[in-house]
Amino acid sequence: MQHYPEWARIFAQKYLSKTLNHFTLYGNVRDLVMVVDDDGNQAENKAKTKKSSPKKSGKKGSGDGDEKVSFRRFTSFLGDELFGSRDLVLFYDRSGGIHFRDQETRNDFNSALPPEYRRQGIAAPVRSAPQEPLPKMPTSVMALLEKYFRLRIDQGKSIAIVIDYAETIVPNSETASSGADDRNVLVTLLKWAQDPLFLAADFTVVLLTENLADINRSMVQSPYNAAIKAGLPSYDARLRFILHFFGDDDKAYSKSCEMPPEVLAQQTAGLSFIQLKNVLAHAVENREKLDYDRLSITKKELIEAEAHDLLEFVETRFSLDDVAGHVQVKKHLRSASQALKQGRGDVLPMGYLVCGPVGTGKTYLVTCFAGEVGIPMVKLKNFRSQWQGVTEGNLEKILTLLEAMAPVAVMIDEADAYLGDRSSSGDSGVSSRVFAKIASFMSNTANRGRIIWFLMTARPDLMPVDLKRQGRAEEHLALFYPDTEQERIEIFEAMKRKTGLVMTKNEIPDSIKSGKHTYSGADMEAALTRAKFRAAVDGKQRVSVEILEETFQDFMPPTYPEEIELQTLLAVKECTSRALLPERFRYMEREEIARRVEEIRASMG
Repeated sequence: MQHYPEWARIFAQKYLSKTLNHFTLYGNVRDLVMVVDDDGNQAENKAKTKKSSPKKSGKKGSGDGDEKVSFRRFTSFLGDELFGSRDLVLFYDRSGGIHFRDQETRNDFNSALPPEYRRQGIAAPVRSAPQEPLPKMPTSVMALLEKYFRLRIDQGKSIAIVIDYAETIVPNSETASSGADDRNVLVTLLKWAQDPLFLAADFTVVLLTENLADINRSMVQSPYNAAIKAGLPSYDARLRFILHFFGDDDKAYSKSCEMPPEVLAQQTAGLSFIQLKNVLAHAVENREKLDYDRLSITKKELIEAEAHDLLEFVETRFSLDDVAGHVQVKKHLRSASQALKQGRGDVLPMGYLVCGPVGTGKTYLVTCFAGEVGIPMVKLKNFRSQWQGVTEGNLEKILTLLEAMAPVAVMIDEADAYLGDRSSSGDSGVSSRVFAKIASFMSNTANRGRIIWFLMTARPDLMPVDLKRQGRAEEHLALFYPDTEQERIEIFEAMKRKTGLVMTKNEIPDSIKSGKHTYSGADMEAALTRAKFRAAVDGKQRVSVEILEETFQDFMPPTYPEEIELQTLLAVKECTSRALLPERFRYMEREEIARRVEEIRASMG
């Protein structure tokens, strides 16, 4: 009994409904496909059994011979496995032209070529190979294929055609701006999808592309076309691949990998089979043992390359212990971290909205959380493009990687400007579609505890309610400037460490303890850097208390009192837990806050 991937089972179900003959397979279509041949469900049980015995995990996964695992190229899997029973299977791409699953299909196609091709010398006599290449341009190919398909369907033949790199055949472009050839090909495919002759026959068209957004929207949205996503390998699939790669050689595995196969399979989430093969082959061929550090670096490089610089891993040597102040918020995040480490992702919010005035350390807090939580954290980079369809394609690739890398945390700084809203206009609706896609992805409860969002902003009022509501960024954390002497001292000590400031005496300046002026973390860092500069001018390596006091008396950070008060009140209004608010804000009435916010806005114009 053969077991196919989930996307292949979905494909089979939709095909058997007898209502569709066009399918678009997208996502991980350049990878290998795992085929499991086993007796009943023993394959599933074996993978679980092996977890308790790392030494035996080096076996091929065949156990007592009941299970056989093989990995096929995607197109080979389609031709030989999924369409193995079809009479005729053809492949087409813009570069290679038409090619065939087997010699019988090639011979049959040659025998059916119209006379004009033979007169031009393109086709050799019946049952022999062509002497000249067949046409490669889509318009000519589609016309030739249609004649062939109609002829063979009339004879009762079952046919499948796989069109690879479909984004080059029916690219995503406005119909009015498309070339005549692109429009002709699109019309031909849409016609095949609706033609009663093709629908009644055992006839299937498969389009292959990495990004669904790269395909013409008329094709994707056609009711006669089913778009099916081929995802990245799951944990079980990666484990089987690792066991298959090393076969029965336990010794070779122990020489090449420091960690057990189960751990290696967990740590390689987000990699395709081909990428995983490259990692293992590099370790074997170069005799460089794969340890946690090397794997982490390699995985980061592979995923960032795969994402085409759309994702950036957040790496830090800091933890929440390095964050000054924000006691209640740190306590809350530590509880979330503990829940994750205990495997209780089901109790976590879908995401966090972290707000507060500028300079309160929102980005630093989330970065330090990444260093403590024990799961990778990534930052979304600019995925927008001026070219049509590229933005949606980039976003599709990002979301696919996030799903495969789970559990993962995602940081989005300046979220109010980065994510946009549903009313975005002026770009043919791209921004509104991007917003809708992100909002839909964030609300998928299947990702609770697997993909945790951190949206940071100083102006939460500018963010659409769609993203802030329960079910998306559920927990709203508010950060404020230091409110107590203890918090001011903590920030002072933290900025001393960060700036590398060394004092002649380990004393706290009176200007810090008194609280006469309120300094943000950014203000404190700037002031201490200025104090180091003054000491350096005097030829000193250490900074005296006197120099510090002089610096703080002279220091005049740029102030925008109305903006800061507005951002502070908005953070109070947005916070979803009274316990996380400082005492002075904890029992403020929302009506009072809203009234003051409107006064400030009116004053600022």
